[in-house]
Amino acid sequence: MSAASASVVVNGTPRPLEGVDPATTALDLVRGLGLTGAKEGCAEGECGACAVLVLREDGDAARWTAVNACLLPAAALDGQEVVTAEGLGSPGSLHPVQHELATRGASQCGYCTPGFVCSLAAEYYRPGRDGEGADLESVAGNLCRCTGYRPVRDAALALGGPGPDDALAARTHRPAPPARPTRLASGGRTFERPSDLAAALRLLADDEDAVVVAGSTDWGVEVNLRGARARHVVAVDRLPELRQVLVAEDVLELGAALSLTEVEQVVAGRLPLLERLLPTFASRLVRNSATIGGNLATASPIGDLAPGLLALEARLVLVSTSSEREVPLDEFFTGYRTTVRSPGELIRSIRVPLPPSPVAAFHKVAKRRLDDISSVAVAFGLDVAGGSVRRARIGLGGVAATPLRARATEAALEGGPWDARAVERAAEVLGSEGTPLDDLRASAAYRRAMLASSLRALLASTEGAGS
Repeated sequence: MSAASASVVVNGTPRPLEGVDPATTALDLVRGLGLTGAKEGCAEGECGACAVLVLREDGDAARWTAVNACLLPAAALDGQEVVTAEGLGSPGSLHPVQHELATRGASQCGYCTPGFVCSLAAEYYRPGRDGEGADLESVAGNLCRCTGYRPVRDAALALGGPGPDDALAARTHRPAPPARPTRLASGGRTFERPSDLAAALRLLADDEDAVVVAGSTDWGVEVNLRGARARHVVAVDRLPELRQVLVAEDVLELGAALSLTEVEQVVAGRLPLLERLLPTFASRLVRNSATIGGNLATASPIGDLAPGLLALEARLVLVSTSSEREVPLDEFFTGYRTTVRSPGELIRSIRVPLPPSPVAAFHKVAKRRLDDISSVAVAFGLDVAGGSVRRARIGLGGVAATPLRARATEAALEGGPWDARAVERAAEVLGSEGTPLDDLRASAAYRRAMLASSLRALLASTEGAGS
């Protein structure tokens, strides 16, 4: 597609994207159009002041999805539909969300309010919502320091449902625009969205230095805070081959480009461990963009997803122009931010064996309960029967240069009784796993103590539950 035909629909009006630099964010774009409700607060997806709505696919229909515009490349919006707070309503004709926030005193200085408006509007139009109040988790990624949160909570809980003449609600009954092939070039830098997986792999084979982006929740931070610039960006977030789901009797296969919100929907009722883990992962705004494959590809030692998938014994399918291979996740990470993935390879999917271990838990230790980096993350998958541990799988994050399996602890548990004495011995082993460091988030001694206490807590949670 030529740059001249690239465009995005913003608040119902087509806007050209020709000449847009690959480093230009969606926030830069809308503010450049005079739509200054969205703000830059943190520039890393934690405050929500930049939130806007993007129309995304939802089966045969569509849904308005709130995203952090400060992280999303503007070029990634080619062919898409975007609504900002200004597009929801005006001073003379407030949207119901805006009306409730205003009348309940939840918009004191107004800096963060447009972001709250967009997050709540996504919840307002959420398919399946019963029209009685809002899920407060929808604004977990929006921060306010003026009114406090009680007025925001009151406004959210007072929301009704869209009326029959609501145009944005009606728009969700038709499919979202397909992600079309895109090529935008400016200043010696290029952004490309290939048409399919084969085309993406050819691009990566021809240019091993190309930066691969999906939800851009990691790369966007590099661009904003560290001034990173890429000569060639390849977007893979909408490739159909990376967005497939396979549910079989013995495996659940998740396409690498599924957002974490989409993963939540798929694993519900199937993988209790991930059901418990995902609500603690960042915020809804981040999970709406971040992808399961992208999170693993960054190889962060403090990523919350890897410990859970390690405990589930997940395997990754890696593809290139010449081959396809399957790699156990516990063999994927090779060092700090490094993996076995070769230049030109992509993660196509993540395979999780079924059924999962019946005893599952995820413990995240952080300075804030939600939307914070882990000091320690521990995921458990245990098969306990007849009072003994038949099988144990434990994934750890935040205690070494890579996410890792707590193999010594697994061995200490397997074949032994599931009781206080055995767990205390295994807890001492778990406290010695990895190589915890002293840093701003926690001391090494604290991390060791939290590892040990997590196993004790797991035993306490299963006592009396028939395990």
